[in-house]
Amino acid sequence: MTTIKAKDTVVVLCGKDKGKRGEVRRIIAGKDRVLVAGVNMVTKHARAAQNKPGGIQKKEMPLHISNVALVCPKCNKAAKPKAGRLQSGDRVRLCRKCGETL
Repeated sequence: MTTIKAKDTVVVLCGKDKGKRGEVRRIIAGKDRVLVAGVNMVTKHARAAQNKPGGIQKKEMPLHISNVALVCPKCNKAAKPKAGRLQSGDRVRLCRKCGETL
């Protein structure tokens, strides 16, 4: 079971954007990277094409998955989730600090 999934809220643990929060847009599983909305922005210079104007554009770049932590919606803190099971037998992620289902 993966600890971080798309549309989870995460906090950046290190780097130039340390402390920023954002939603995970995409998981790049083969390279252990995540794309977080509004985090790790870089400037790209693009050449003009027939249907696209050229110029300087801002773009999000992936972060390594170890540099982000899942945020618990109940206690609003970064938490390392643990695996648990519901009464029905479904596997869920649980917050280690408050026990809430993530």
